[in-house]
Amino acid sequence: MEKQLAFTKYEIARIIGARALQLAMDAPLLLKISEAELKAIKYDSIRIAEKELEENVLPIDISRPTPQKKKEKLATIKEEHVSDEELIEKEKEVEKEIASDAEQLGLIAGDEVEDYADVDTSSTGKEEQ
Repeated sequence: MEKQLAFTKYEIARIIGARALQLAMDAPLLLKISEAELKAIKYDSIRIAEKELEENVLPIDISRPTPQKKKEKLATIKEEHVSDEELIEKEKEVEKEIASDAEQLGLIAGDEVEDYADVDTSSTGKEEQ
């Protein structure tokens, strides 16, 4: 026989509230409660729902989400050791490709190719007097 886990206070509140709502909407009672007991609890649907929960007659299931345990390990990151000279050569190749693609698309003429890395951006354009 499977052992039933205890409900948390939040689950109990949700179960009692849901069942009390059903009873308030004229759902049939799941327990045989005498007329005297009903008068004693003043036909309170919450008290009736609590009695039904205590007697374990409620057909309400609780599903608790559990985290999925995965056995994956993070792969180590492989770092490439590249010298500065190789990086500079690669950058120049990429710049040549970009310039040739721009020429092919007609965006710039062959004599308009400029190297923007050499432009001095520190000057404001004003001359000193």
